[in-house]
Amino acid sequence: MTLSDTYSGSRVLITGGLGFIGSNLARALVARGADVTLVDSLIPEYGGNPFNVDDIREKVTVNVCDVRDPFAMAYLLRGSDFLFNLAGQTSHLDSMVDPRTDLDINAAAQLAILEACRASNPDIKIVFASTRQLYGKPDYLPVDEKHPIRPVDVNGINKLAGEWYHLLYNNVYHIRACALRLTNTYGPGMRVKDARQTFLGIWVRSLIEGSPIKVFGDGLQLRDFNYVDDCVEALLLAGTSDDANGKVYNLGSSEVVGLKALAETMVRLGNELGMGGSYELIPFPPERKAIDIGDYYSDFSLITRELGWRPRMDLEEGLRRTVEYYRANHIHYWNNNQ
Repeated sequence: MTLSDTYSGSRVLITGGLGFIGSNLARALVARGADVTLVDSLIPEYGGNPFNVDDIREKVTVNVCDVRDPFAMAYLLRGSDFLFNLAGQTSHLDSMVDPRTDLDINAAAQLAILEACRASNPDIKIVFASTRQLYGKPDYLPVDEKHPIRPVDVNGINKLAGEWYHLLYNNVYHIRACALRLTNTYGPGMRVKDARQTFLGIWVRSLIEGSPIKVFGDGLQLRDFNYVDDCVEALLLAGTSDDANGKVYNLGSSEVVGLKALAETMVRLGNELGMGGSYELIPFPPERKAIDIGDYYSDFSLITRELGWRPRMDLEEGLRRTVEYYRANHIHYWNNNQ
């Protein structure tokens, strides 16, 4: 059975649906014939942007509400076949400044959503977007799913709680749920107004605006990246597979790159596109240095073996598409309130 066969005619709810990954997922589901409802609070700091679904606006239902509203979520969950639970507070620094809000969104609201499913829709299938951040500073590389869990910030702790609530409800109440531990995801629709979602966003903005890309430290930190289309495919595969129930999977890439080398690639792309570009190494801000994890890249062989997923997009090509998208559409991203 193909992904289109599975999702065609199904009713899908996406929390964080006007955000980066949620909007790209919505586009893929609409193309496969799903009936898609998007939930988003449109709180300015969290990345939701109506322009992200401008091309499919007539093909989806948008409900502006907060996942912290248990009554609204209980209503929206009734009758849904799939829940892609992507809403969250993603800023690591914000979680340290305002830990209670991070707790409410990334942990308490997740528990309320699962309780609503248990009460009114126990047959739903849930895919939860978790994060590689909960591993903390790696003991070894690449990091597999057996690596110790050692979050270095409030966000990592609360995302871990949200993830484990989903696994608990799968194991105890048989509400089919799994989690994907996302790495650095990038592409059209990501937040570029600031670095709240991903540092690559502000790098793209700097490149387009003609400002130097700021690289913290010596720039030798290693990272892996997933283009958003690859992330969406992983979410769709996890949603269709009952073999995934109760499990967590790393996403990742076999292309591992240092941040200085990544900045050099972006500057070269900028020059090829006629924009120019530059980068500079700057000292780590103390608040970021305190929660930096050093080198990180994932072992994603488990999801390859069990679900058949592997990343397809070449990093340089993905960066080119991303820069070209924001070059054409930047007025909708850093010149608005979202």
